[in-house]
Amino acid sequence: MEKAVCYVRVSTQEQITHGVSLEAQEEQLRAYCIMTKLDVVALIREMGISGAKPLRVRPGGAELMALVGTKQVGHIVALKLDRLFRDAADALQQSRAWDKTGIALHLVDMGGQSLNTTSAMGRFFLNMMAGMAELERNLISERTCVALAHKKAHKKAYAPTPYGFDREGNTLKENKRELQVVALVKEMRTQGWSFRKIAGALNEQDIPAKQGGRWHPGTIKYLVENTLYDTGRI
Repeated sequence: MEKAVCYVRVSTQEQITHGVSLEAQEEQLRAYCIMTKLDVVALIREMGISGAKPLRVRPGGAELMALVGTKQVGHIVALKLDRLFRDAADALQQSRAWDKTGIALHLVDMGGQSLNTTSAMGRFFLNMMAGMAELERNLISERTCVALAHKKAHKKAYAPTPYGFDREGNTLKENKRELQVVALVKEMRTQGWSFRKIAGALNEQDIPAKQGGRWHPGTIKYLVENTLYDTGRI
């Protein structure tokens, strides 16, 4: 029989709220291994460990990686993708590394079906899951950008309060003195001044940045590129 290591994990809150116990996971994994004729040589249990932590930095995860590194096992068995990994993309990257060393990943409960990366279909579905995870991240990013652009266009407050404006409740009110500095910065930039040179000039003139701080090249770059100032008045 081929040798396998089983990995089970719960956070304390999960166990309290949803009853996702280590024992329940272990029972399902052992049943799966019996069915697929895998010899369980180790079962790693993680209690109260967040799935947001990379596998390698979890105590049990480090133990699993060390065991796999010795080539004592050829199969890793877990209940679901989120028991081992932060997301599908993380799963895809790690499972590809395991594939190169001949290690197969088994996910026992994927919507009522099991997934095994030793098969072409198993690898295909894992790729699909990673693609969906990437799509979701991109959609979230797009929604965030649209929401930010809307706030800027309507002078709604967003954190932190940008230079040239003061916050009054949820509204940004123009600070004329600071906007004059913005206009000066833009004029310097059109004359070919570098971000570093502009920052140095403002500091030499004792013109304070927001909250009275000093100017830095990165701050100037952010100010120049911020679409909040694209109003035609600056």
